[in-house]
Amino acid sequence: MTDAPPPDWNHIRAFLATAETGSLSAAARRLGQTQPTLSRQVAALEAALGLLLFERLGRGLALTEAGRDLLEHSRRMGSAAEAFSLAASGQSTAIEGTVRITASDVLSHYILPPVLRHLRQVAPRLVIDVVAANDIRDLMRREADIAIRHRRPEQPELIARLVHEGTAHFYAAPCYLAQRGRPRSVAEVADHDFVGFGDQEAMIAFAADLGLPLNRGQFRIASQNGLVAWELVRQGFGISPMDLRVAARTEGVERVLDWVPPIRYPFWLTTHRELHTSRKIRLVFDLLAEALAQG
Repeated sequence: MTDAPPPDWNHIRAFLATAETGSLSAAARRLGQTQPTLSRQVAALEAALGLLLFERLGRGLALTEAGRDLLEHSRRMGSAAEAFSLAASGQSTAIEGTVRITASDVLSHYILPPVLRHLRQVAPRLVIDVVAANDIRDLMRREADIAIRHRRPEQPELIARLVHEGTAHFYAAPCYLAQRGRPRSVAEVADHDFVGFGDQEAMIAFAADLGLPLNRGQFRIASQNGLVAWELVRQGFGISPMDLRVAARTEGVERVLDWVPPIRYPFWLTTHRELHTSRKIRLVFDLLAEALAQG
């Protein structure tokens, strides 16, 4: 009697994607496949194992008890496959190929271009993909190779370097100040509008730590996009904090609330521990660290 061959990894990956997304169509989009192809892979895995892994629930799919038992095992296999890919990437010795950098939209727009111009001179064969996003991209799943963030990552597989401490102040447009006046005390701040960016409750809590008691009624306009929020400030919609380097490059804004202490925040440069052995990743990482440290 011969042992049955181990299941095909592509079939296991199809099962994992379907279990995590809850539908064949969503799993197919994640893996870049057609839905019939992915459906055949899941069916092939069920046939190879002699188990029913999913049951239809309305328009979606639900794991059977057997499927739930195998889900964690498949996740560990997926993590091992990703680790293998990362290790293989880390062995690259050529200063060429693509490096994906993720940073906030404001940082990507105002701070990164001069650094990338220098990088192009140093390594002209590199292809740089800038992912301008304010959410946390997953370095573990290769959504980015290097991340610039204001929080230190918690995953032990990632390495991070504190490269700079940024400074920010509050700014407003001259047209806004001409209409509403320049606030010169905490009491006068209550009569002013602020432009919201991201989590407004977090902004209110942050302002409170600076001695500014703001409320939601003062945030009459907001945007999740940093560039849009900054343009709203420039167009006279209200007051908002901004990195002093960005403000220095922006016409039509003035510093206000200069009696409030400067806002300090860290710049963490992060990459995967295995990728950091790659010459191309190390080159980009070190150039970014040097440029950010110099401010």
